Amino acid sequence: MAASLDFSNDEELEFPLPEDEVGALLDAVLSHEGVERECYVSVSVVSDEDIAATNGEWRGVDAPTDVVSLECERPDDPDLAPGEPCELGDIVLAPAYIEAQSARFGTTFADEVRLLLVHGALHLLGHDHLDDESAEAMEALEDDILRGVATDGTLGHVVITRHRTEDEA
Repeated sequence: MAASLDFSNDEELEFPLPEDEVGALLDAVLSHEGVERECYVSVSVVSDEDIAATNGEWRGVDAPTDVVSLECERPDDPDLAPGEPCELGDIVLAPAYIEAQSARFGTTFADEVRLLLVHGALHLLGHDHLDDESAEAMEALEDDILRGVATDGTLGHVVITRHRTEDEA
């Protein structure tokens, strides 16, 4: 099933992917995860200051980060009627932070955004990386999904534990 995308970049920040590619990446995640229900997803491109505020409000971490996912509903929610769309949630991205991070990890800005869109969408579907086992499982999902889409070829093997390590620092 396809994602219905609400994409916003109100501050017109530099962002390396066109909106249709953002939608295609979300579709790839939903397809990979076997989601058959239409899902509404909001993707917002914000400043480091705005994502720091969101990160503080929702995660209790008063610092900028690359991506924050805010889950609303799950596609398998028993309260949803058959055929009723799912309000999956919001993915908030900070491109300045992501671009700096891509330089540290040796990826392109675009590939880092691709990874983080997939990562954020998997969070909306209930996946997490709180321990080594769940981090490895989420990493494997990201690898599988990203192998099926066009990238710049800089991602190699996704190491999602790098994000968990940064969060703990």
